[in-house]
Amino acid sequence: MSNKSDKEFFEHPLVKPNKMQLREYQKSILATAKEKNTLCVLPTGLGKTGIAILLALERMRIPESKILMLAPTKPLVNQHYKTFLEFLNIDEDKMQVLTGEIRPTLRKVIYEEKTFIFATPQTIQNDLETKKLFLNDFSLLVLDEIHHSIGDYAYPYIVKKYLEQAKDPRILGLTASPGGTEQKIKEICENSGIEAVEIRTEEDQDVSAWVKEKDIEWVSIELPKSFIKIKQVLDEVYKEKIKKLKSKGASRLRTKRDILELQAYLAKEARKGDKSAFGGLFLAGQAIKLEHSIGLLETQGIGVLESYWKKLRKDASKAGKALVNDKRVLNAMRMSNELYEMGSKHPKISKLCSIIDQQIRAKPNSKIIVFASYRDSVKEIYETLQKIDRAHPVMLIGQKEGLSQKQQIDVIKDFESDIYNCLITTSIGEEGLHISSADIAIFYEPVPSEVRNIQRRGRVGRVKIGSIIIFITKNTRDEAYYWTAQRKEGEMKKTLSKMKKKNQI
Repeated sequence: MSNKSDKEFFEHPLVKPNKMQLREYQKSILATAKEKNTLCVLPTGLGKTGIAILLALERMRIPESKILMLAPTKPLVNQHYKTFLEFLNIDEDKMQVLTGEIRPTLRKVIYEEKTFIFATPQTIQNDLETKKLFLNDFSLLVLDEIHHSIGDYAYPYIVKKYLEQAKDPRILGLTASPGGTEQKIKEICENSGIEAVEIRTEEDQDVSAWVKEKDIEWVSIELPKSFIKIKQVLDEVYKEKIKKLKSKGASRLRTKRDILELQAYLAKEARKGDKSAFGGLFLAGQAIKLEHSIGLLETQGIGVLESYWKKLRKDASKAGKALVNDKRVLNAMRMSNELYEMGSKHPKISKLCSIIDQQIRAKPNSKIIVFASYRDSVKEIYETLQKIDRAHPVMLIGQKEGLSQKQQIDVIKDFESDIYNCLITTSIGEEGLHISSADIAIFYEPVPSEVRNIQRRGRVGRVKIGSIIIFITKNTRDEAYYWTAQRKEGEMKKTLSKMKKKNQI
């Protein structure tokens, strides 16, 4: 929370001296948050956590009260804990990062003894359900990355319990990217007990001076002819399945989401006893598997496709078995396997290596983040970068993908400490993490979600100008996903601007 012009620091007995500066827009948002449960929409790197810290201090005036701050991942939870420690003149013994790894009896003691609790929502939900935790004394609930507060995510349940139990509740929701539609933002607000919305965009006068520049470059990649051959075979089978689905009455089947929605509908009808739904369900299952295979080939490469097909061969479903016995699919698999045995990779890999090699040669102290959607791609990139002189890569992946929460935190710490200079990460690295030293972010592929797109961009340029390089394979899903995210982000900005003018929820 540094300030460009003045050196006036925020003074408070519980804030470390000469540490925190408060900008005008933060003061304005804080004023609202003191009075009402508030959703704070603020671009990445502009001090959302600072607002949470100062609101926590305000709420601490309530005798014997406690603060609960939630975030979706353990690395993000740990980051908030460290930020509070960095700025606040409060005994470390009063703060605690809480995880499911701490035994339940000890968690109960922690809730009773600690003043500041930092946790993932899943842990809190579990302890509320088993009555190890009661929220009576918590005067503030902070929901970071509040755009998750939809569907069956833990946030809505926790908010409901909090508003039922807390003697003097206050809620602060934080996000840089709430989603593209007014309906979705209203759903988040309803699920989170929000009464007021404070929105700032990069174009706002009181914010624009603080936004760090980002240079964005699009790198166009040609799909090799050998890949196109396989794609043509799979496309033929895929179109055939779609045609058959349409002949059964399905109309709009342009995207994977359309087919998934149809599959969900047919599954529901089949459970009701409608036997005619089974044929469509079978075809939809095959179409989804083919669509996914084509997407992997186009955007990730042979290694990732082979890994998926290995699972497909073990698929016990009728749709899966029938697909791998289709002569055309078997032919595509044979061609793919030949390329795999030859060590063929997606041209993105060689382009990535070239960019990273040049960057490190030109600026030996460079820090680079590579975002890839699939764990197999992360692994392939990691193994390839190990061969580059002076590149010291490390993988940041989720728990399900093989990295414990402690290991995730250690990886980020080691990257910040210059032990590694290339961080290759799945979606776990996209959200909220203050990896302030990153010079370049490379998107191995575009993502169709405006929320994920904004989150990825937010990992660079927090302290200085950052560069973003986006790989787009020509005439593939990469192009479609890129333009989808651009359109959705544009819609989100319009929605936020409209809601800001109305100041409504």
